[in-house]
Amino acid sequence: MLAVEGLVKRFGGFRAVNNVSFRVEQGEILGLIGPNGSGKSTIFNMLSGTLPPTSGSIMFDGREIAGLAPHRIINGGIGRTFQIPRPFHRLSIFDNVSLAGFYGQGRHSRAKAEEAAERALAMVGLPTDRHASVEGLGAAGLKKLELAKALATGPKLLLADESLGGLDEHEMDQAADMLRRIRDELGITIIWVEHIMGVLMRVVDRVMVLDHGEKIAEGLPADVAGDRRVIEVYLGTDADASLAAAAAAQARRRIGA
Repeated sequence: MLAVEGLVKRFGGFRAVNNVSFRVEQGEILGLIGPNGSGKSTIFNMLSGTLPPTSGSIMFDGREIAGLAPHRIINGGIGRTFQIPRPFHRLSIFDNVSLAGFYGQGRHSRAKAEEAAERALAMVGLPTDRHASVEGLGAAGLKKLELAKALATGPKLLLADESLGGLDEHEMDQAADMLRRIRDELGITIIWVEHIMGVLMRVVDRVMVLDHGEKIAEGLPADVAGDRRVIEVYLGTDADASLAAAAAAQARRRIGA
């Protein structure tokens, strides 16, 4: 579904992303991890059109999208959430989501946008009442709203940016299960940037690790969690818990198969 080759992003003399290549298969959940400043957000911004690459190729569904405007990319089937939710507080929950659907799908049909909003809100477990207010939504509710807005755009590929930030342990498990349901029930491919390794490793099919703008590891969660360089530059004391979570998930997949 997505093929990225030789992706580079320079800001003056600084290379935020340096010759990164990777592929994502349809129906896959890819975890994108690494320390702060490793280039994760820059890659998301290039995939979603917020930043043009300095060089490199981004092929999505067989079409080159590198450097396209954000509205063309979202209309083509790539949706994203943001780490810090910024809803329109003067609009209802429903109107926030239908607005995303109205512009995101590129059809400019109010009826279709409202249908998309109802489906998205039902999927994430938020009220479809058209007058329910954004005010009063806690951290988990705002994360759900971000997901609903992205789903209303009708994505084939979802870029999920730190969907667990600010949540308690129970809410984290719910959010992770929701991402899995989005893939399993809607057939949406996902790239997930996250720092909560114990949860991410239970959900993703593969993991890619960045450090200082370069890819340093890629593979199955258990393999990546046991990689010495990944432990050194990123996992540190979380390595054992991450490896245990990845191994448990791998065992469950074998039993399910």
